[in-house]
Amino acid sequence: MLLRSWQEKIISDFPTIIKRYKKFILKAPTGAGKTILASEIVERFYKSKKVVVLCHRLVLLEQLERALSKKHKVYKLSVSDEGAAFKGYDVLLSTHIRAKQVIIDAIPKADLIIVDEAHRVSPNGTGYKKILEEFEKKGKEKASLIGLTATPERRTGDQRDQLNLAFDAIIDCANIKELISEGVLVPPEYRVHFIHDLDVSGIEISSGDFPVSKLASAIIKSSMVDKAASVYSEERKNVDPVPISAWFCPDITVANATLEHVRGKGWSASIVTAQTPIGERMKLLEQHEKGEVEIMVSVGVLAEGWDNPYCNIIVHLRPTLSKVLWGQSVGRGLRSAPGKSKCIVIDVSSNWTTFGPVEELEWTLWSHRRSFMKFMNRFNWIGQQQEKNGEDEPFLLCQSQIKNDLRCSYIYRKNDYRDDTCPICNSYAAIDIYKQSNVQESLSEGALHKLFFGRVGRVYSEMNASIWGSLGSTAWKSSNTNEKVFLTFCMAFAEVSGEATDSESDYWDVALKAETEIRKFLIKNKIQIVKNDDFHLDLIADGLMAGKIIRSLQSHYGISICGESFETSSEHEAERKYQKAIKIAERLTILGCSDKDNLPYFKASEYLSSSK
Repeated sequence: MLLRSWQEKIISDFPTIIKRYKKFILKAPTGAGKTILASEIVERFYKSKKVVVLCHRLVLLEQLERALSKKHKVYKLSVSDEGAAFKGYDVLLSTHIRAKQVIIDAIPKADLIIVDEAHRVSPNGTGYKKILEEFEKKGKEKASLIGLTATPERRTGDQRDQLNLAFDAIIDCANIKELISEGVLVPPEYRVHFIHDLDVSGIEISSGDFPVSKLASAIIKSSMVDKAASVYSEERKNVDPVPISAWFCPDITVANATLEHVRGKGWSASIVTAQTPIGERMKLLEQHEKGEVEIMVSVGVLAEGWDNPYCNIIVHLRPTLSKVLWGQSVGRGLRSAPGKSKCIVIDVSSNWTTFGPVEELEWTLWSHRRSFMKFMNRFNWIGQQQEKNGEDEPFLLCQSQIKNDLRCSYIYRKNDYRDDTCPICNSYAAIDIYKQSNVQESLSEGALHKLFFGRVGRVYSEMNASIWGSLGSTAWKSSNTNEKVFLTFCMAFAEVSGEATDSESDYWDVALKAETEIRKFLIKNKIQIVKNDDFHLDLIADGLMAGKIIRSLQSHYGISICGESFETSSEHEAERKYQKAIKIAERLTILGCSDKDNLPYFKASEYLSSSK
């Protein structure tokens, strides 16, 4: 089998990887060829050995069965199967919910376990928890657990439900930009419009995302579907060889409204949902791939495990707080195909302005509530770009009225077009999004970084460090809630290692080790940090300046412990320490700290018992 360069590299490195890690994720973009890689790993390293392959959807099982059965004795588990695993076959395929007793029997016998769409692995959920526990307790000493995904992140504040608890490391196999340059993927071209009459600001998001029922109602009342169809009418002429599109909707009501609307335009369209029978679904998707059906409207189906390389337009009709959903769905249109030079992404859901282009998304193994709450600001990414690039490159929002109550609403960067006129409607009726909308934080990360590195060393060199350093006990005991946040950051900078790390998993191992030591200190000294809904960089800046919020004692003591570590660290070490300290302080602020802590990496009761 002819492998791509990134696949060859992973195959070459595989013996080293499995020596270093027992459980790891192979991360590569949608369309890169993860299924082919998995098949090749089985062929080269696990020939005639016992392999379990798990995924969460029947469509994915069908794909994996086709890929693996060419060279291996494969059995696809059914719901009613019983008895011992691996009777007459070497590769067991199953969803994680099928015939669980057979899967549990297979775990201690398996030499390799592969989990597709591994971002769905919940270490504390009903689906994978038992499987992970069995692998830890009874798995073969040299067996490996491999996750495959393009989006290794779970959007959850539950610290018992983090990917880093299921996997030891993420192996970055390839990124979207590299694969575009190699011709494996095609570049996305974004057509982004803001829907003025869609209001999601008042929708409660306690579940971690916009509730589908309330979101769907808001969409139906707005001009979103009409705008999407209007933009699509223009862009379908700009793709080769023919337009083949996927439309992502939050629920069946939006999907049906969309289907009726696009069929009314004379375009051939069908709909697939999780309730569409598998046989009918496969037939519809085959017609779509051939171009017999131009538009496929989807509800919760096509974002994962669907492969149609001829799809050249993605239409996003689902506002979300899930970076995973955004990345997965857009990625479905980036596969290369004969005659296909690009994929047009029509976004009327404000996901591009929230998360940014999918080729620039960043992922993290650990998350908390604030890590997705910030996406409530639907201009989050635009605000970050403005803070990074300054006032010379703002984003503009066209306010031109084009027909009835429909506005142009195209979003584009200032200076990209002559006289800054809108390239869609050729008018100049635009506003500066950054200035007119609430997109800026009270203090940017870049500004705090500059303040920290410009001030700490200088102030420390001018202070009597021995005096201020001796006041730690008083500073902590007299500190209020805000001052504890500042002191936590300073202690984290002093405590955390500035060593370079090879992977994000290693990065978090270092950060959590320092966080654990800080928690021990706080509990030992009976200092409690109350949980907060947010973490404000302003508090750190105020402490560095001995400003209005953080008092002089806490400010100077904090700078003294930062300064001592600052002086003994190289420039690169200090930078790495600073970045980790921000994340540690943020975690302690959001999660809080008390003698009731019961985290995967730190249990306060065990610490208190051992320290007696």
